[in-house]
Amino acid sequence: MRGEYDSVPLGEVAVVRSGFAFKSSDWTSSGVPVVKIANVKDGTLVMDGCSFVAQNIAEEAREFALKAGDILIAMTGYIGDVARVRDRNLPAVLNQRVGRFSILDHKRLDQHFLFYLLRDTEVRKKIEGLGYGSAQPNVSPTLIHRVEVPLPPLTEQQAIACILGALDDKIELLRRMSETLEEMARAIFKSWFVDFDPVRAKDAVRREHPGWTNEQVSRAACPNLKPEIAALFPDSFEDSELGEIPKGWKVKPLPELIEVNPTRTLRKGEVAPYLDMANMPTRGHSPDTVIERPFGSGMRFMNGDTLIARITPCLENGKTAFVDFLMDGQVGWGSTEYIALRPKPPLPAEFAYCLARSDGFRDFAIQSMTGSSGRQRVPAESLAHLRLVDADRSVTELFGRLVQPLFARAGAATRESRTLAALRDALLPKLIRGEIRLKDAERFLKEGGIEQQEEIHR
Repeated sequence: MRGEYDSVPLGEVAVVRSGFAFKSSDWTSSGVPVVKIANVKDGTLVMDGCSFVAQNIAEEAREFALKAGDILIAMTGYIGDVARVRDRNLPAVLNQRVGRFSILDHKRLDQHFLFYLLRDTEVRKKIEGLGYGSAQPNVSPTLIHRVEVPLPPLTEQQAIACILGALDDKIELLRRMSETLEEMARAIFKSWFVDFDPVRAKDAVRREHPGWTNEQVSRAACPNLKPEIAALFPDSFEDSELGEIPKGWKVKPLPELIEVNPTRTLRKGEVAPYLDMANMPTRGHSPDTVIERPFGSGMRFMNGDTLIARITPCLENGKTAFVDFLMDGQVGWGSTEYIALRPKPPLPAEFAYCLARSDGFRDFAIQSMTGSSGRQRVPAESLAHLRLVDADRSVTELFGRLVQPLFARAGAATRESRTLAALRDALLPKLIRGEIRLKDAERFLKEGGIEQQEEIHR
């Protein structure tokens, strides 16, 4: 029944302390990562685009060095957003206005349960409601300590954290699987269309053995490729405006190969899938969250389009998505600060996404930004000045056949992780308030093939 568990002020069992006040002169382009408010996002610590300080500065702030299992909370801006530190996030130190929790009484409060308690919608609303300041809301540790939270018995806290942690572990596994599959596709793209590895290898063998047949050259130069695949690549280079490129391939402006901001029809007020900038992925090809919203104004897109954030700092942080989350023929929409790319046949749709994630494209886009400091963006028309190497049709078609199954599996993993996240979010408040029995939740997960783990903070 609701209200089964007693409530206590959070500060009775845990305290939160803000991070170190680094000086502007402390920031460097590399070194020890510093966790800021922007890195704390929806339960996850996102290290892409983080700031750095030198090792000696990090030593001065060593009492703010993070460790695996630490629970963090944003105290400015999106106040109440929390994240849990994992081994892969380390080493790192904590910046001011990001709070770190410490347990006061481990016999009354479990560390893992605290993480899920802070993610509860009602607890989050209480913390948000304490925000003050007109320009950007703030909340102090003292105010956070006053928030009343439900406190089940310790054994039940541990069981609840184990159930929710099992779901989070499966979500994390699926996310890593999706990213690995995408990285495989991007590796092929880079090897074939950026570094020209098969051509370079065949050119070297041809120079060493001028009398060999094409088949002999292909087998010796590309032992990891099937002979029929290696045979598709030239065995020499020729000069171009971009330098040496594979013989027979052409240099063309991007718009000749890829449509920029293709026309999509969506009536004003029509409810359609909406992808906001906050949910645009910095890693992986697909967003975790897409909502339904009446169309107002913004970039419209369809499955097979690639979306790129064109405004600073979102572009530099790598906000890019491959649209595979709509129904066939459905039109979605998002920020006016997106650029949409759609390859023209015979280029496969995935080509534009791999291009958009490449260092060369990213560097060109950043150098093309215009506008005042802090409000810079890439004009869509600037992409007409980007030159691409247009490979032989047989190579680009083969690339599509190889990477499309990888993207399909990555998309399926992402969709499954969204389903599990929705299940977790539905179970969380009911478990914390004792509205459903622990045994029922455990049985439900077991029937779904989700195993609970003892350690959930990895």
